[in-house]
Amino acid sequence: RHRLVRLDVITEHMDPSVMLPAPGQGALAVEVVRDLAGDDRHAPLRQIDDAATRAAVTAERAVLSALEAGCSAPVGALGVVSELGFSEPELTLEALLASPDGSSVARMSITAPLLEADAAGQEVQGRLLAGR
Repeated sequence: RHRLVRLDVITEHMDPSVMLPAPGQGALAVEVVRDLAGDDRHAPLRQIDDAATRAAVTAERAVLSALEAGCSAPVGALGVVSELGFSEPELTLEALLASPDGSSVARMSITAPLLEADAAGQEVQGRLLAGR
């Protein structure tokens, strides 16, 4: 999936099996404040919400949050949603945790329903910590 029309400037494509991106890499968000009177003038933003992307990023960020790691921590995570057509979409989350010097790396994956994205991230985080 290529989100930008800039394929001509890509010099190398790194497969996630070689290197996982940082959690939430490339995700965009819009944050709004509901009017104090309860007026929901921001309802049109729901039209641009993508449930699959939201679930993937939720799971990725849950890995990072549960590890209490910052943006410079050696943590990678990638959530991918598969829609098979005959069943509910599923989220596959792959994540890794490395020691700061790179001498040890734990890599885990899990598949879960979209609605369990946060729990999936926390589950993977637990496995990563146990595998170090």
